[in-house]
Amino acid sequence: MRKKFSFLIAVVMIIALLTQSAMACTIFGVGKNATVDGSTIVTHTDDTTSDDFRTWIIPRMEGGEGVMRDIVMNGHSYGDWSDYPNTKDYGSGMVIGEMPQPEDTNQYIHSNYSFINEHGVAMGESTAWFIPADDHTMTLYEMFYMDNNGIIDCYHAQHIAMERATTAREAVEIIGAMVEEYGWGTSAEVMNICDGNEVWILEVYGRDLWCAVRLPDDAFFVAANRCRINEFNFEDKENYLCSPNLKSCAIEKGLWSEESGEPFAPAKIYCPYSDPYCNRREWRALSLVAPSLNLDPNADYYPLYVVPEKKLSVEDIRALNSDYYQGTEYDVSLTPEAGPFGNPLSDKHHERTINLYRTTYLMIANINASLPKEVRSLVWHGFGAADSSFIVPLWASMTRLPELYSIGSRYEKFDRNSGWWIASYVQQTASQNYDSAIETIHAARDPKLAEQYETVASVQKAAAALVEAGNSEAAVELLTSYACNNAEDWYEYWLELGDELYSTYMFDRVDMNEAKYPDWWTQILDNAPDKPVAEAAQ
Repeated sequence: MRKKFSFLIAVVMIIALLTQSAMACTIFGVGKNATVDGSTIVTHTDDTTSDDFRTWIIPRMEGGEGVMRDIVMNGHSYGDWSDYPNTKDYGSGMVIGEMPQPEDTNQYIHSNYSFINEHGVAMGESTAWFIPADDHTMTLYEMFYMDNNGIIDCYHAQHIAMERATTAREAVEIIGAMVEEYGWGTSAEVMNICDGNEVWILEVYGRDLWCAVRLPDDAFFVAANRCRINEFNFEDKENYLCSPNLKSCAIEKGLWSEESGEPFAPAKIYCPYSDPYCNRREWRALSLVAPSLNLDPNADYYPLYVVPEKKLSVEDIRALNSDYYQGTEYDVSLTPEAGPFGNPLSDKHHERTINLYRTTYLMIANINASLPKEVRSLVWHGFGAADSSFIVPLWASMTRLPELYSIGSRYEKFDRNSGWWIASYVQQTASQNYDSAIETIHAARDPKLAEQYETVASVQKAAAALVEAGNSEAAVELLTSYACNNAEDWYEYWLELGDELYSTYMFDRVDMNEAKYPDWWTQILDNAPDKPVAEAAQ
């Protein structure tokens, strides 16, 4: 059931273009032959100043003939999913249609986005955009913003994929079919999807247009708020999928022609964009995993993927998410905006880095297909900017989550029982004197992370043995108990660290001793003008 919402969609899209910082996520994808443990990895940093950080387990639901499911636009807007589907609270989201629920659904983890299900299908997203500036992009603007009846958005698409898919390819096909039937009604999106065997990159441009590429097993991928698929093989149906009108629409609208001699590049045709805000993060991630390529930090476009020069671990990927261009000319900790103590978390930085103060959560899905279904659905999750935070393991097969994941709001008062607020407490306090505080944070975190990685491997091994012995319930309870106890321990530990940091950096001092400004910052202050009297009087 499709309804006409052209005006609403146009307004939403215009607002999105004018507020890039509100939807600014970085995602990675790593093939199974490029990781140290043979797993596939996909990630997502949900980087906004407004998103709901609460996280729930959505149980299996009954489907079948005549069973319908709501189609919800903007369904992430502070609804309460704690009793879903018995209680359907979509917050300020709008039910704008319905669709059949043909089969019983999968259990999955739902946060601002739904990111992993019990089969180990996992995904992230990075919102993409273009700026209407010439005939080509104005045609796109008319197509996607004004003449668009689509009612599917990324939140809903990921919920549906998690409910129904058992493989990454199925997830691509499910989303693709949904886009073709109901239409895509919001900004373009890039999604990274894995299942332990394959990693797929899916791009949805608008209306009924989409395409996807299977990532080679030895490859590493990054997207940073722009579409990336600029090579497409229509003959290779095993590794390339798309809407049936992907090429014909481009020809019909005058966006591309066979006679041009230009290769068919979907991203450049349907969502062209080049800006350091996006490009620099791609350059940095690709350069860190394949430094010998000597990629140009000012290039307009980069390869869709590279082959890492060493196999990557979860810790390597976590470290990539912690990067703010350290050791390069773009290092934001060395700028005046970082203040005297090198704060990379300032919202005044001109460079957009991977590590970011407004990260709602980081997820790193770590799916090993050699493990039983109950055990393979592992995702590492953490709140806040990765450099000053930590990650803990969760499994989509778990029967419960600690309460710390489902309470609190950034629009309400600080809550010492909320996971997001605890992480934000440490992060915000660290910004008082980052050079010093981050050393304390890393010293408290890194050995505990290293121990956790080893423990998780042992727990998964033990759970897999229980499944193989025919005791799946015990395996799931082992994973659930460990994950809950471990997360509660980490957040209690982190809250104590926050109290320690708050005491240490009180009054902009260090243990009540003066924190002297470096000479370069003193020179900036000496040359800075006083505040104009007229402004001071306001």
